[in-house]
Amino acid sequence: MHFVVKLFPEITIKSPPVRKRFIKQLRENLRAQLVQVDPAIAVVRDWEKIEVTCESADEQLWARVSDVLARTPGIANFVRVQAFPLGDMDDIFQKTLPIWGPKLAGKTFCVRVKRSGNHDFSSIDVERYVGGGLNQHTGAKGVSLKQPDVTVKLEIRADTLYVVEEQTPGLGGFPLGSQEGVLSLISGGFDSTVASYLMIKRGVRTHYCFFNLGGKAHELGVKEVAFYLWNKFGSSHPVKFVTVPFEGVVSQILQNVDNSYMGVVLKRMMLRAATQVAAELDLPALVTGEAVAQVSSQTLPNLAAIDAVTDTLVLRPLVVMDKGDIIDISRAIGTEDFAASMPEYCGVISVKPTTRAKMDRVLHAESKFDFDVLEQAIGARRTQFIQDVVADLEQTVVSVEQVADPQQAVVVDIRHPNEEELRPLRLANVEVLKIPFFSLNTRFAALDAGRQYLLYCDKGVMSQLHAEHLKDAGFDNVGVYRPAPKAAGCELKG
Repeated sequence: MHFVVKLFPEITIKSPPVRKRFIKQLRENLRAQLVQVDPAIAVVRDWEKIEVTCESADEQLWARVSDVLARTPGIANFVRVQAFPLGDMDDIFQKTLPIWGPKLAGKTFCVRVKRSGNHDFSSIDVERYVGGGLNQHTGAKGVSLKQPDVTVKLEIRADTLYVVEEQTPGLGGFPLGSQEGVLSLISGGFDSTVASYLMIKRGVRTHYCFFNLGGKAHELGVKEVAFYLWNKFGSSHPVKFVTVPFEGVVSQILQNVDNSYMGVVLKRMMLRAATQVAAELDLPALVTGEAVAQVSSQTLPNLAAIDAVTDTLVLRPLVVMDKGDIIDISRAIGTEDFAASMPEYCGVISVKPTTRAKMDRVLHAESKFDFDVLEQAIGARRTQFIQDVVADLEQTVVSVEQVADPQQAVVVDIRHPNEEELRPLRLANVEVLKIPFFSLNTRFAALDAGRQYLLYCDKGVMSQLHAEHLKDAGFDNVGVYRPAPKAAGCELKG
């Protein structure tokens, strides 16, 4: 069996040295992935194409090869062909007939030939001869040059005939590894996953940085989608996954930063940390999933204020994309279900966030922040190769009971005080404690161990994450209060 891989058009217009380097990189990438399918698969390149061949006729094997080719950056399309030594035109027809004849019954068709090399016939000569033979010796409805039901494709290169059986579109883009690496700030939602994918597609080796704002379930969810992206589109190159514990940073912001500037300050802290991580990994750029005006922190003044903390290049592949288009890409690449169910933490939400951040006010807000906490978070980061996160994914997230009727339990309202003031939680004959989520880790241990506590937030996301965290830490007297039929409040962001 034989595949002919066509290069992404932007590769073919590069200068000869660059084109040669890109083709070589693509061949190496394919070899690295296909050797895992079957070590006997050969990958051979020339100036115009790459050929993938193997003696096996196992259809399942070639389905796996086709899957690899379809998701490898740098490929415009690939064709499954049968290759033969080139004979005369009648021999070309005889080789084509058994492959295409059965597919033409009751259908109109045309023959298209691509030819390179010196021959005593033209491409049109072959099209006419083979087309006439197929029309006479099959059950075809007839020849139609303008709108055929079936197009029979042949390629003639030097002394070889390729009868095309099937053409499949590729991913496009550049071969992975042909560009420098980047560090992508990934949260697991639609935006950051699509931004990461677009960088991979462009040939950029994409490492991942996740800021854990509080919750094992979220961390595992992000690791799962990052592993999926790497395994599907970038497994030819090892990359790293970095987790930075940011709970303390969030607590500092919530306690010390003016409400309207919380979001901008949090993003600035993330960029500061990511800049240090990228420098230590020798990565020249950062990637985020931000798009202009999608949320309050992503206005142009706010993005400028955020970027001001770093001299490292910040790339935003989605900067002018519509949310619907982002979701469409997510659906096409298979990350929509991950993003839609991602239990993203939403702890830093300003009641009236600024959309026009002023640098003097940003600096004033940060003057109250203890930067030792940020340095501690960076120092406590965990770096692992992406393939090693599988061990983490195999862990079972702690099961936490969700209760609609508190009965004798104590309900703990963990919302930010601003949210709690806007929508106070009042329950008849039920004790309610107010402990903001950023204080839970220190205050929960002091509660009566003989009582049952049910955590509450508007939509149950933060309460679920914190209950899992506490139960994992050894507290068995914790659950989640989920009043029926609905809860309001904490919005999930992509």
